[in-house]
Amino acid sequence: MMDFAHWLPIIWAVILIAAITIYVILDGFDLGIGMLFAMEHDRGRRDVMMHTIAPVWDGNETWMVLGGAVLYGVFPGAYGTLLPAFYLPIVLMLLALIFRGVAFEFRVMTKDTPRQKLWNVGFMAGSGVAAFCQGTILGGVIQGVKVTDGDFSGGPLDWLTPFSILCGLSVMCGYALLGATWLVWRTTGPLEESCRRWAAKLAVGLFACIVAVSFWTPLLHAPYLRRWTDWPNIAFVAPVPILVIVLGMLLVRGLRQGHSRVPFLCALGWFFLCLSGLGITIWPYAVPPTLTLWDVSSPPSSQFFQLVGTVILLPIILTYTIYSYRVFRGKVTETDGYH
Repeated sequence: MMDFAHWLPIIWAVILIAAITIYVILDGFDLGIGMLFAMEHDRGRRDVMMHTIAPVWDGNETWMVLGGAVLYGVFPGAYGTLLPAFYLPIVLMLLALIFRGVAFEFRVMTKDTPRQKLWNVGFMAGSGVAAFCQGTILGGVIQGVKVTDGDFSGGPLDWLTPFSILCGLSVMCGYALLGATWLVWRTTGPLEESCRRWAAKLAVGLFACIVAVSFWTPLLHAPYLRRWTDWPNIAFVAPVPILVIVLGMLLVRGLRQGHSRVPFLCALGWFFLCLSGLGITIWPYAVPPTLTLWDVSSPPSSQFFQLVGTVILLPIILTYTIYSYRVFRGKVTETDGYH
């Protein structure tokens, strides 16, 4: 029973990490497209950008809901500690996502009217604020929160530090890169060429952000530094930065050689490696740098009960997600519409 109780939080941690990763991949590029509206002023091309995500964008946030449900039901100690630590960025993120969704729909309803410009601004602002807040929350979790007797004991703005701001800007840049490479894959003509230029610049910016965060993170806490520098740990983690460089080279080459799908896959690979690196850094803490997965998890019986339901529902969610993307695959042009 002890072995079973030990492994259940690990299984749930893998499910939680998978949900977060899938959310970042799926919702990241449509948030990025919202931010890229600031770089594309042609109305017809903006319509094409929206058409590439219109059939799938609202289903992408299913994975955020799943991640929140796992945190609440399986790791209530982490939920109860982290939520008050990040009330402000969480509320701002949710408001931005709501306003962004409203702007998405009303932009279509107000087509060919002056009000559409207002909703374009709302779509851009909502996307940018949501991305920045997600990055600052991530940075705040990594840098750690003040905990006393298992409860948050810090201030409401402890999360707002130079490191969390860097993480927020990094996520914005990364999502914009995902959006640009997605549009390279899904569009044609002048818009595709513009996206290739945007993606090349954003790739340089994101690489600089990755380097900055990678050097800063191990300096936050001694266990983080030991995880990346002590032997034999270094032998296992060394492939991560090497693969980041390799994928960066493939991404740039794919953009220059006219590949459609390769740049997007390389950008996804960057995100996967970054999340893997962060996971390696903070493991096994659920609330760095004090509370581990086992400190904040619910009773094994509760975890097992929820696991049964998740095993049933997760394949269903994956199936309809894959099916929706398969149905709406292919290039999008100005003749395609969203109603």
